[in-house]
Amino acid sequence: MSKIIGIDLGTTNSVVAAIQDGRPRVLVSKDGARLLPSVVGLSPADELLVGDAAKNQYLLYPERTIKSVKRMMGQDVALPLGEKTFSPPQISAFILERLRETAAATLGEEVRQAVITVPAYFTDAQRQATRQAGELAGLEVVRIINEPTAAALAYGLESRDSRRALVYDLGGGTFDVSVVEINEGVVEVIATAGNNHLGGDDFDARLVDFLIRHLQEESGVDLSDNRRAMARLTRAAEEAKIKLSTQPFVQINEPFIAERGGQAINLEVELSRNQFEAMIADLLQETVSLIQRVLQDAQLKPADLDIVLLVGGSTRIPAVFELVKNHLGQVPRGEINPDECVALGAAVQAGIIAGEPLDMVFVDVAPYSLGIQILGEQFGIVHPDVMRVLIPRNTAIPTSRAEVFSTVHDNQSAVKISVYQGESLMASKNTLLGEFTLSGIPPMPAGQPQIVVQFDYDVDGIVHVSATERSTGKNEHITITRASEEMAAATETAGAQPEAPDRRAARRRRAVLRQAKKLAQELEGEDKAALLGLVTAIERAEKQGDTAQAAALVEDLWDLLYEKM
Repeated sequence: MSKIIGIDLGTTNSVVAAIQDGRPRVLVSKDGARLLPSVVGLSPADELLVGDAAKNQYLLYPERTIKSVKRMMGQDVALPLGEKTFSPPQISAFILERLRETAAATLGEEVRQAVITVPAYFTDAQRQATRQAGELAGLEVVRIINEPTAAALAYGLESRDSRRALVYDLGGGTFDVSVVEINEGVVEVIATAGNNHLGGDDFDARLVDFLIRHLQEESGVDLSDNRRAMARLTRAAEEAKIKLSTQPFVQINEPFIAERGGQAINLEVELSRNQFEAMIADLLQETVSLIQRVLQDAQLKPADLDIVLLVGGSTRIPAVFELVKNHLGQVPRGEINPDECVALGAAVQAGIIAGEPLDMVFVDVAPYSLGIQILGEQFGIVHPDVMRVLIPRNTAIPTSRAEVFSTVHDNQSAVKISVYQGESLMASKNTLLGEFTLSGIPPMPAGQPQIVVQFDYDVDGIVHVSATERSTGKNEHITITRASEEMAAATETAGAQPEAPDRRAARRRRAVLRQAKKLAQELEGEDKAALLGLVTAIERAEKQGDTAQAAALVEDLWDLLYEKM
């Protein structure tokens, strides 16, 4: 079986890795580069440029170069490149194709399958766009996993000890923070939060604004509408940011940046690390707010964490290290290269799927709540715009949830199912994922028809929703993105190894036990005692090695959870 590669499709840089000799390793290009700049361009001769060549062209031809396309994934936009236009998945596909070529050259064999990472807070549309980009690049995307999960996998390979970790992932364009448990090769995400528009690009933008203001004050020239000058300022800002991670001061020199009255204007300014950190202090503080949120979701205190992992190139900023250390009360770890950590974790997951001898599995969670719009009660008032959540945020996936709904009018023959993701109580304030209509409902009084709405959330974070009227069996459904059956068929065709039944059972036990312990904190009396009694019995059966008894008790616990939730 050919190798399955792991890819970190980043905002600033992208990385490809694979399992070699039982270990995840970054695959190096023929030029010796470990990172591929996520930049695509067309030369004046219409030659396609990817990586460093495109990044170098950006200074002279910014109108023929596209950077940070990851931030545009999932948007219906046309990106101009010279005389042509491309969609975000098409631009990303050029990057993925180059990574595939690097992997093939390094491994000495054709590469057609990949695990690709995405930010944990990526929406359904953004995940679909990522999958589409992989297909355009000639890759079968056998799995999409969250970046913090991938990072935890990379660290989880190093230790079989039980650890509860917080993964702080600050990259070029996105920020994610997740709480995960790493135990005997199992990586389970407990909670996650993030911001898809917070990262190194935003730090660069603050520096560019500073440089523009400095030039205005010194020379009276405003360069904000000069694309080539802005490209040079952006490059200068990025280089200054990187240098300030290791130096307290940096000199920014851009000769002949502008002209006024026939005289050349040079940019010369010294910037201190303290000045830079003050510019981005509010952005860094936002990451602290998200840390607090994810700890609250996980029902943990900082002292409950065994380890804090730093991931993403922007974590090299000293202020980030100090901020995380001071807020969580422990020194964060970053011994695995933060630029490469996610790709290495993706390679671990790829190795698991390919049947490599790596004794690891992982459990991920839904980053957003999923539900439908209903006529319901909100603050004591009947309202037609209520979000009824079927899969709460931070539910372990894959998962399936179903609930029974009914009609609101007598003899109503059809219902519209509107699927949303988000955390607002009002459906219309969340993100509409799709709609479909279930018709052919027999004439009945309002509230009598039983309409079962089922949500199936697969391992790629892709959603399948169905509605069935029970008396007739009439059914309609919608798949929010590419059908998971296609992915499963592709994986089966490629000979991917299915997860062992005992691993699946162990993973399910962990998820059900975790949900039970959370729910027990909200219950009292006999309900709480019954729940904790089953939890204790399952843990006792596990210790005694009685897997059959543990499995039977898990089913009893699941039934009890279903009644109480």
